[in-house]
Amino acid sequence: MVDINPSETSIHRVSAADGLELAVEVRHPAGDPTLLFAHGFGQTRGAWRGAATALAAQGYRCVSFDSRGHGESGRLAGGDYHMEQFVGDLRLLAHAELRKPILVGASMGGLLGLVIAGEIDPEAFRALVLVDITPRWETAGVERILAFMQAHPDGFASYAEAAEEIASYLPHRAGRKSEDQLRPLLREGADGRLRWHWDPALLGGLVSESERYQPRLMAAAAKVRVPVLLLSGGRSDVVSRDNVNEFMQLVPHAEHVELPRATHMVAGDANDAFTREIARFVQKLATPGRSDAAVA
Repeated sequence: MVDINPSETSIHRVSAADGLELAVEVRHPAGDPTLLFAHGFGQTRGAWRGAATALAAQGYRCVSFDSRGHGESGRLAGGDYHMEQFVGDLRLLAHAELRKPILVGASMGGLLGLVIAGEIDPEAFRALVLVDITPRWETAGVERILAFMQAHPDGFASYAEAAEEIASYLPHRAGRKSEDQLRPLLREGADGRLRWHWDPALLGGLVSESERYQPRLMAAAAKVRVPVLLLSGGRSDVVSRDNVNEFMQLVPHAEHVELPRATHMVAGDANDAFTREIARFVQKLATPGRSDAAVA
């Protein structure tokens, strides 16, 4: 391991199995245990900045990354994205750690964790924190997210225009994002217009095939044996109470905590409560006499 000041944040470029480069951010490199943060579809590692900073200050090693096609990570030539590529990337980063990490996965990131922990590699993670995601979700909520992502293919003339679009999408949030906050989320094209950070090709095959994975995700969830915390948003339009109840039947050893004021964007809406729940869960894992495995 590189000897870095524990207070430092470092950015690394990690090559995936197909050579595509992933942007990986490490906070408190000497901390323990490791929390590996996997963001949702259309997000970046910046979605975890508040939580990762707070948890690193509590002594945890916090690793976040931009998924392929997002943020500062590479894009696929031809744009042929499929779930297996994302699964492979997350598994690679999990095994790059000296100790098994605890996965904190939001939406897409949580689903990838379920596939890995329940189907492909049960030893990859010490535990799972699923952030407002279950193997079955509410279609209307996902369609609202996709409508936002598809709404401005020609981009924006200014950061102020982009800020107004986000404010309309998240009306419960106070204020507008500043240019500094928006800069990591937008790219300036040759035409001078600002477009969202994600590869537009992500909205093709990867989206069209998502719902057909639900039976596979449910089967994987039923086989997860590590400790699980499901954090849901009380105002989420993606995960309903019925979805939660179904998940708890599939994974009866899981713990569920609802953050009543949060929407699907749990970390952004209720970061302090979100961070407290993760710290409580991690500390519970470390309680003497408690096994890492929830089920024999």
